[in-house]
Amino acid sequence: MPLKSAALALLVTLATALIPQAASAQNTSVLASHKSPFNCGKTFNANNWTPTHNPSGSIDWQNYGSDAINGETVRSTAAGTAYFNDAGSTSYGKWVEVRHSDGTRTRYAHLATMVRSAGGSLSVGQGTVIGTVGSTGGSDAPHLHYEQRTSSGGMDTSPTVEGVTVSLGQKKAIKSSNGCSGSSNPHTPAEVCGSGYAVIDSAALTGGRTYLLYNSSNGYNCVTTLKTTNLGSATSMSAFLEPQGAARTTDSGSFAYYAGPVRRSAPGKCVKWGGSIGSSSYTSPFEHCG
Repeated sequence: MPLKSAALALLVTLATALIPQAASAQNTSVLASHKSPFNCGKTFNANNWTPTHNPSGSIDWQNYGSDAINGETVRSTAAGTAYFNDAGSTSYGKWVEVRHSDGTRTRYAHLATMVRSAGGSLSVGQGTVIGTVGSTGGSDAPHLHYEQRTSSGGMDTSPTVEGVTVSLGQKKAIKSSNGCSGSSNPHTPAEVCGSGYAVIDSAALTGGRTYLLYNSSNGYNCVTTLKTTNLGSATSMSAFLEPQGAARTTDSGSFAYYAGPVRRSAPGKCVKWGGSIGSSSYTSPFEHCG
C-alpha cells in the first residue's frame, strides 16, 4: 500500500475508534438509577443539544429560570470511585470521572473546584460532593457538562436521571432528589474525632460512610464510621485503624449513630483503616504515608 494511502487508512481507523458509539439497549438499563448531580430540591435544565455537541449525547446542565448554575455544588449521580483530572484551559478543564461497580462511568466537566487534586481518587456514594460548577477548559459560559457511558465505553445518547430520559435534541427541567432524606445524622466526622481533626479520605458503605481524619498538630489519625440510615437504632458497626508495623485498634458493637473514634499516633507512617455497617465493610491498603 502506498505510504499516503496507509496514512489515510490509519487516520480513518483512529477517528472511528475515538467517536463515541451509541449505547446498546442492554447497556443503557444499568444507567437508569442515576440522580441529578445537584443538591436536593434544585432544578436545572438538562440540555442534550444537537448537532455539534461533542460528544453527542452528553448533557449540558444550565440555568433554570432565575437560578444561575454557576458555583452550584456537584454531586455524584451514583456510587463508585471518583478520579480527578485537570486539562487546564482546554477540553474538559477540571473534570471528574466516576467509575461505577457495573463498569459504567459518568463524567462531570468544566468544574470550578474539585474536592481532590488532579490525579487523586475518592470512593463516593450517590450524592457525595465532588466539586462545584464553573467554566474551566473549552467552555463559553458556566455550566456542567455531564456524560453517561456504558461498560463498553460507548455514550448513552439518551441518558436518564431522576427517572427522566433526555434524548438527543431535548431540553428538560429536572428537579434533584440527590441527597434528600427524611433525617440526617446529627454528628459529623470532625465532631466525633475532636478539635484539630480534618477528613482526608472516606469510603462508602451501605447505610453510611467510614472516614479517615488527620490532626496535623499532633500527628494522630482518627477513624469513625457514621450511619445515614437506621438512625437512632442500635445496629452493628465498626471502625478500625492500623499504623504500619503496629497492632490494629478496633471499635465495634451496636451503635445508634457512629462507631469510633479510633485515634492512633502515626507520624511518618502509612495507615490501614476502614469500618463496617452490618455486612457492608471497607478495608484500605496501607496508604496516606507520612
